[in-house]
Amino acid sequence: MIERYTNPEMGIIWTEDNKYRKWLDVEIAVCEAWAKLGKIPAPALKRIKAKAGFDVKRIEEIEKVTKHDVIAFLSSVAEKVGEDSRFIHIGLTSYDIVDTALSLLIRESLQKIQNRLAELKKVLKKEAVKHKKSVCMGRTHGVHAEPVTFGFKVLVWYEEIKRHLARVERAIDVISVGRVSGSVGTYIHLDPRVEVFALKKVKLEPAKVSTQVLQRDRHAEVMGVLALIAASLEKFAMEIRHLQKSEVLELEEPFTKGQKGSSSMPHKKNPVRCERISGLARLIRGNLHVALENIALWHERDISHSSAERIIFPDSFILTDYMLTETTDIIKNWVVHPDRMEKNIQATRGLIFSQSVLLALTRKGLTREEAYQLVQRNTLRAWNENLDFKVLVLADSDIQKQLTREEIGKCFSLKPYLEKIDYIFERVLGHES
Repeated sequence: MIERYTNPEMGIIWTEDNKYRKWLDVEIAVCEAWAKLGKIPAPALKRIKAKAGFDVKRIEEIEKVTKHDVIAFLSSVAEKVGEDSRFIHIGLTSYDIVDTALSLLIRESLQKIQNRLAELKKVLKKEAVKHKKSVCMGRTHGVHAEPVTFGFKVLVWYEEIKRHLARVERAIDVISVGRVSGSVGTYIHLDPRVEVFALKKVKLEPAKVSTQVLQRDRHAEVMGVLALIAASLEKFAMEIRHLQKSEVLELEEPFTKGQKGSSSMPHKKNPVRCERISGLARLIRGNLHVALENIALWHERDISHSSAERIIFPDSFILTDYMLTETTDIIKNWVVHPDRMEKNIQATRGLIFSQSVLLALTRKGLTREEAYQLVQRNTLRAWNENLDFKVLVLADSDIQKQLTREEIGKCFSLKPYLEKIDYIFERVLGHES
């Protein structure tokens, strides 16, 4: 399944070859640290760096026997390096390498996500500004509430993506740590200076304290960020799906040349890409649950987290990358129908202006309860008898005692709903809007 959604750049990060390459980078960095402290002869280090390598198929062959991936990896490297391999992995435990390398893989993946978010943010800004004054129906509980603009809707998404960018930045900081501190984290067979030097080489900070592993709250925080991003993308997709309903039809996701919507109904144009995003978001949220479960390990470490992480991190990063790419393309190429937006505003026959009438009455001195009763009896009649709300208000003798026909007419204007839009845009975008 993963291969279907793999973006080449993100997929390459999580290949076995790249994983072992990161392992080797960490091993070499440790060797350089030992050489700096005089524990590995300079000629030996030179030969190690020149010869060090691995063969993925060979690692798999060895692991069938050893049932231990790091030992299989080290054996493959030793076959390449020869006698000097005795200087590799001095004082280390497996997870000095595995966890440090995992931080490198996650950081690299987060940077890709960061780029995708920045691209989506740019597209959202463009669409928000483009439709800044395109009036459409605002809905609460799925029911017509009061008018907004389509650009305003998109601006809300833009600000949300900005928050995700800040979260990703924080996640990069949280995961940019490694450990080279031995079997239980106490440097029994290591010099702490080895850790400092080696991690500096791979541009990570040493965890201030660790057991045999980096503590999994860090990894859960990363997964939490991916789950939040996925949830927002599902939110956007769900809005598009609703607005593409036949009876709404204010918006459509792209429908490309040659595309078919149904095997039996040629007229169908379905929001399948948005539906796919909604489905995939569920997987990523489920993976967050696994990451939270991985925090609680026995004592200084057990291996229960390891097998799950081999699935949840590649899957979640690849799927998040895919979802961001899809969402960006959908929004960049969607079809907006301002004419349908205008038609839908009229669909409830003026009921959306009920609050304007209510407030106009209270300004005349009626209590809110008195005004609400006057307005609601007309809104309910408009609903139940399929009548025009404005006509009913104009004919209501009690309302006529309070408001002139001109004052009532002003209550049914769309103009006031646009008055604060510029203010909101400027607050979010500054003078760029």
